[in-house]
Amino acid sequence: MEERHIRVQRTARYHTLGDPRTARSLWIVVHGYGQLARFFLNAFEEQADTNFITAPEGLSRYYTDATHQRVGATWMTREDRENEIQDHVDYLDALYASLRLETGDIPLRVFGFSQGVATVSRWLVHRGPNAVQAVLWGGSLPPELTVEQLKRGFHSRTVDLVHGALDQLVPEATFRSNSERLQRAGVVVRPHLFPGGHNLDPVIMDRCFGPPL
Repeated sequence: MEERHIRVQRTARYHTLGDPRTARSLWIVVHGYGQLARFFLNAFEEQADTNFITAPEGLSRYYTDATHQRVGATWMTREDRENEIQDHVDYLDALYASLRLETGDIPLRVFGFSQGVATVSRWLVHRGPNAVQAVLWGGSLPPELTVEQLKRGFHSRTVDLVHGALDQLVPEATFRSNSERLQRAGVVVRPHLFPGGHNLDPVIMDRCFGPPL
C-alpha cells in the first residue's frame, strides 16, 4: 500500500459579529473540539459593539450523538496531522487576508478556546500574523513547539492565559505548564484563574477584551 496526497479546494464557513467599518480591533476567535462557530460566537455578543469578531469553523465536521442530530467540528486529529496542521494554518491565513479587505489596518487579536488554543498557537508560530494580543483559554499549547518557536510566536504580544479551577477536561497542571513554557520563552503572561469549569466566563471575557494593562 502506498499513501498519497492531493491538494483540493473546498469551502470553509465562518461567522462574524460587529461592524468592520467602526471596529477598534479585529478578533479571530477559534472554537474548541466538537463545537460549531455560530454557537461559539454567541458568547461574544457583548464584545461586538466596538470589535469586529470572526469565528472560523473547523474544516472537519461530524455527528456528536448517536441519533445524528447534533453536529460538531474539529480542527484536527492525530491522523495525517502534519497535513491537517498545514491546512488549518493556510485556512486562517486566507481568512485573515480576506477580513483585512473589510477592516483595514486595525489591530488583530486572537482567541483560542480548548482545542482552539493549539490551533491559534500554531498559526502564530508558523505564520506570525501581526497580532497584538493572544487569549489562550482552557487548552494546551502544542507539545511539539520549542522554546524558540514560542518566543517567535508570542514575543511582544499581550498573552492572556485563562483556566477554570473546576475544569474537568483540562487540569490545572496544564495551565501551569503552559505558563511555565511561555515564561521560559521570555513571554510575559497575564494569568486568569476563575471558579468555573470548561467554559467561557463573562467577567474574564471583559478583562481580556478590555484595554491592555
